[in-house]
Amino acid sequence: MSTDLIKDSEFKQWLVDLKGRIRQSQLRAFVKVNSELLHLYWDLGHDIVIRQMDSDWGSGFFTKLSKELKSEFPDMKGFSERNLYNIKQFYLFYNQDNTISHQVGAKLEDVDLHQAGAKIKIAEKKINTIRHQLGDEFEEHLIFQIPWRHHVEIFSKCKSVQEALFYVQKTIENGWSRAVLMNFIDADLYHSQGKAINNFDRLLPDVHSDLVKETLKDPYNFDFLTLTENFKEKELEDALVANITKFLLELGHGFAYMGRQYPIKVGNKERVIDLLFYHLELRCYVVVELKAGEFEPEHTGKLGYYISAVNNQMKKEGDNPTIGLLICKTKDNIEAQYSLESSSQPIGISEYTFSKLLPENFKSSLPSIEDIERELNQEEENNDTNVSSDL
Repeated sequence: MSTDLIKDSEFKQWLVDLKGRIRQSQLRAFVKVNSELLHLYWDLGHDIVIRQMDSDWGSGFFTKLSKELKSEFPDMKGFSERNLYNIKQFYLFYNQDNTISHQVGAKLEDVDLHQAGAKIKIAEKKINTIRHQLGDEFEEHLIFQIPWRHHVEIFSKCKSVQEALFYVQKTIENGWSRAVLMNFIDADLYHSQGKAINNFDRLLPDVHSDLVKETLKDPYNFDFLTLTENFKEKELEDALVANITKFLLELGHGFAYMGRQYPIKVGNKERVIDLLFYHLELRCYVVVELKAGEFEPEHTGKLGYYISAVNNQMKKEGDNPTIGLLICKTKDNIEAQYSLESSSQPIGISEYTFSKLLPENFKSSLPSIEDIERELNQEEENNDTNVSSDL
């Protein structure tokens, strides 16, 4: 038997499995440590708020507390004055309407945060009793499952607990980094997701219809593109495909890119679909048509034609009905809804926005490759002449 373990296939497979288990263990450890840290922050925020520490002890409270904690725990981060203030805001934000306690099935009685002395102890006793009653439900709540810096972005920018919890849930589902989370908050995903004009209720089963509606957005934010004024549909398509990773991110979780100008033959004619996707969670094909300008009613007829072709030629047993997504620059919502009422295929209609439009003559104002080469050659000739004269 060979003693060269590196070349042994059984050993290599075991090693791959072992590395996978170690990574999973590291991830679980990180999640556990992060959860413990957030529970610490929650309890600290609770103490500061209920005891009115910064109100009673003045503006120097956070400075003093920061100095004491840093001195006692020099290797532990998170005790700066700014972060201690954020910890207070973290607790206040998620308690502004008792959303957290309602979600886990308890009713937290209103606490007058301006009371002092014995009443503070009563308030603390109430909250601690509720927390004890909730047990694991409180310990495992969504807000303790994402990193702290994500939370700071969320409660600093969201206007309600419902909106914040939406981004918390999406972060957990999709594994968003902080940068990705910030992009979606700036793009106002909370208010745009599920807002596309559609006919899904009429043409899809109830449960699937709700899932599809929540998957599509209106508008889509294409700020990652840079186009010139009066661009054509092909230019928009080219730009989206060139930035396919960012486009998929904007579409949302679950979209798998199948191709652009996707050929499909009907009868003796070959047609092409602008963009074709398969949604891994909806278990269906998604036909995307792009329109550089305003929505027109005939757009839904063409898109419906492609949907029908995909259903007949590509849809497999176990796949859900193909859906269509028409993305245009602008639309009249009433006209769009009228158009969908006459369609026999499930279609959503959304707009897109972006801010980086360059003047149409921008390209012509830039030097061509030939101009640059000519300039470089001229510079080299001048340098040669100067060297000769020096000699």
